[in-house]
Amino acid sequence: MQIDTPPRLPCPGLSLRQLARPDLDAWYAYLSTPDVVRHTSWNLRSRDDLLPLFDGFESPDPESIRRLAIVDDNAGGALVGTIGLHTVSDVHRSAEIAYDLAPSHWGRGIASAACSAVTEWAFAEYGFVRIQGVVLATNARSARVLQKCGFRYEGLLRAYRMVRGTSGDFAMYARVATD
Repeated sequence: MQIDTPPRLPCPGLSLRQLARPDLDAWYAYLSTPDVVRHTSWNLRSRDDLLPLFDGFESPDPESIRRLAIVDDNAGGALVGTIGLHTVSDVHRSAEIAYDLAPSHWGRGIASAACSAVTEWAFAEYGFVRIQGVVLATNARSARVLQKCGFRYEGLLRAYRMVRGTSGDFAMYARVATD
């Protein structure tokens, strides 16, 4: 879904904008590094594996994927990460949040700031009542991002998703609009 007015990112020199096809090479460049995908369910073989996602980003369907680029304004708007909502349910007014960040920008609080900003924006902009985050059980850093943003641990989802050919256990976190 096209996002015309993204939330403001409270990080000096960084901003959010709609993720677009010209971002594909930069996105794939860091998503293809072992440190980035180690604790995720990404299974990319080439940049072409990302192309179908853009159809969802560009769809007007209210249940389509929403994805924002995290860009470095001091580096000409270079892509340094993404954050968005998928598994959107218009009926249940819920979505799942997901994010990724280039290793060069890890450890600066960017993922937490983006997660917090997008969560608050999604509640206000779309009227969601629930936003959940599902992270591979071994992904302590991502779990910490969700916890810092007020997401509550709801349990372990055993063998929830395939992770490069093997079933993986995932931790479920969620925030509701009344939290």
